[in-house]
Amino acid sequence: MGRIIAIANQKGGVGKTTTAINLSASLASLGKKVLALDMDPQGNMTSGLSVDKNEVEYSVYDLIIGNVGIKECICEEVYENLDVLPSNIDLSAAEIELIGVENKEYIIKKEVEKIEKNYDFIIIDCPPALSMLTINAMTTADSVLVPIQCEYYALEGLSQLIHTIDLVKERLNPNLVMEGVVFTMYDARTNLSLQVVENVKENLDQTIYKTIIPRNIRLAEAPSYGMPINLYDPKSTGAESYLLLAEEVINKGEE
Repeated sequence: MGRIIAIANQKGGVGKTTTAINLSASLASLGKKVLALDMDPQGNMTSGLSVDKNEVEYSVYDLIIGNVGIKECICEEVYENLDVLPSNIDLSAAEIELIGVENKEYIIKKEVEKIEKNYDFIIIDCPPALSMLTINAMTTADSVLVPIQCEYYALEGLSQLIHTIDLVKERLNPNLVMEGVVFTMYDARTNLSLQVVENVKENLDQTIYKTIIPRNIRLAEAPSYGMPINLYDPKSTGAESYLLLAEEVINKGEE
């Protein structure tokens, strides 16, 4: 049975989509069969994995409004071992279309159940908001992984996110757990990065991944080429870090 991990943080610009793209690609490069599921209307995970979000025949939006089944939406073998369920701006209308729909929190879950046995991992990129789309991701997921930027306001909003996870667990998905926190955009040259890491460790009763993702130019460039970092620049510190994170995620599941 595959593991379904939602990558979530309602704060934008924390490396959420970067983590979703590169964790998916790194897991695939380690021989795991992966589905990258894009729940963000911006569709950055989709284009960051070289799928043209404006040219796809079907997207998550079509799935949510019931136009098609999940198998028709999946772009297969975008890279070796990696399939993509794309998203685009159409998805921003889904919230409105779901008003009054029964069990709308479980639409994605019901569809994913049909194909989850085909994958070792399903990585869901959530939108940067605590919306119905995020709730759908959390009812589908086994766990939530939270990227946190190493900056002064890192903890702000985190308690809100943890509260949301607890609410989803209490009311919609009793099996949901906090996968853990991963630090992103770490700059070893600043004391601030170090202080943030220490501060979060002291104040947060959560699993914190050992791997810390550095601030890395190559990592920032990769999406504009529609490539994950392990293909764009496999020797970069960014690529090495996400590979280490993928290994940690795999090992955590095997414990």
